[in-house]
Amino acid sequence: MAATPASAFLASSLSKIDPLSPPTPTLSLPVSSPSASTFPCLGLGLGVRSLSRQTRIAASPAPTGGPAATNPPATTTPLRDARVRRIHSIEEFDDALKQALNRLVVVEYAGSKSYHSHKIYPVMVELSRTCSDVDFLLVVGDESDATRALCNREGIDRVPHFTFYKSQEKVHEEEGIEPGQLADDVLYYGDAETPVKQLHSREEAKAFIEESRADKRLVVLDVGLKHCGPCVKVYPTVVKLSRQMAGTVAFARMNGDENESCMKFLREMDVVEVPTFLFIRDGRIRGRYVGSGKGELIGEILRYQGVRVT
Repeated sequence: MAATPASAFLASSLSKIDPLSPPTPTLSLPVSSPSASTFPCLGLGLGVRSLSRQTRIAASPAPTGGPAATNPPATTTPLRDARVRRIHSIEEFDDALKQALNRLVVVEYAGSKSYHSHKIYPVMVELSRTCSDVDFLLVVGDESDATRALCNREGIDRVPHFTFYKSQEKVHEEEGIEPGQLADDVLYYGDAETPVKQLHSREEAKAFIEESRADKRLVVLDVGLKHCGPCVKVYPTVVKLSRQMAGTVAFARMNGDENESCMKFLREMDVVEVPTFLFIRDGRIRGRYVGSGKGELIGEILRYQGVRVT
């Protein structure tokens, strides 16, 4: 798969989404046609286009004869054993973010009559059962004036809409997300215990490389951006490889747009596209792979380990 210019990327959402509620005489939300726009990111003068499809729920009924959506975000929490906290006001929302401290918080904004909200909600419930280190919140935007006020404050007018927070700071958001993408996002933005070292500064990166130099291990450094779709997509493969190769290969990850220190490190490493994988041994860059192809990445890692790949 082709890499994305590091200077500009916002993950494209190709799933359908709905207005917060169906058109009614008292509430009619605008619907945008497919559009493209450039999102500057790292300021290097490059750009890519992001497509967003929106459609009214009336135009997207459940397929005839197909399975009905299960567990809709109705006025009562459908799965009482789930770790999804229902939010009813701005005060509850702000309090939940404060209580989470530095844990990842995943917020789904849903609509009680939104077909697409109905479809994705059971996926979030299942994730809440398996991801104990992540807080999950549900806001049904058309539930009351209080939830409408919350959605208005956060700029939400189409659902399902997911936002990801850490330390009360929004780190990512997506509309019309697919089930598999939601799971990948939780892994990418969360703090799940994996052998992949999370690097947050140039100094941490230098120290990690030096530590690995001492025990002669190959370093695979995954360099990406917070809102890079291909970076998120390939990350589960990185986690899997880090577990399989533990002890022989040291895996680490850095988001270049996290802070200026990370950005400085990217410039020093001549990283201009993401995702970029740097292969480092004895403190020196021996090679790099630019892209998100799983097979190509595995092949490159084996090659720099000295394994002959035919």
